[in-house]
Amino acid sequence: MDQKVVLDREDMRRTLVRIGHEIVEKTGGRDLAVVGIHRRGAVIARRIHEHLTELVEQPVPIGDLDISFYRDDLALRRDQPVVHSSHIEFPAEGATVVLVDDVLYTGRTVRAGIEALFDYGRPERVQLAVLADRGHRELPIRPDYVGKNLPTARAERVNVRVEEIDGVDEVTIAPNPAEVAA
Repeated sequence: MDQKVVLDREDMRRTLVRIGHEIVEKTGGRDLAVVGIHRRGAVIARRIHEHLTELVEQPVPIGDLDISFYRDDLALRRDQPVVHSSHIEFPAEGATVVLVDDVLYTGRTVRAGIEALFDYGRPERVQLAVLADRGHRELPIRPDYVGKNLPTARAERVNVRVEEIDGVDEVTIAPNPAEVAA
């Protein structure tokens, strides 16, 4: 299958640095925490967190969430979800929590992430940062920070690959195998 690379390693690095600067500009860097949605959103959150810590010159709490059991399609899935542990080891109350995911599509993953986050407390505000926004929303969710807007067809798939999991940093657009087979 043909894949088109839309962000390579250096593009991803620059994009995440820019998102870090935008977060500090919008929040002032005060009472800030970063939480990534497993799997690749958690990796991207760690990278943004590194930039934020340098920019604000003070510790910024970081955490990660597994949303497997918060998904609204759990009963519809044929395969069992791969469950990861969540780590929120800071008080969410009074904080601006930046929730991070790799790709924003329908909005359902983010909805599940917000629901999971609120099980750990009630943040002052929740903001959303995504590496790629591909559109096709089914829920009224809009990101505060976007790495790249990628207009796509529903018959396409956005693949985010990160060095820590996949051995390469890149974002590609490819035909969706489920749509091609149909």
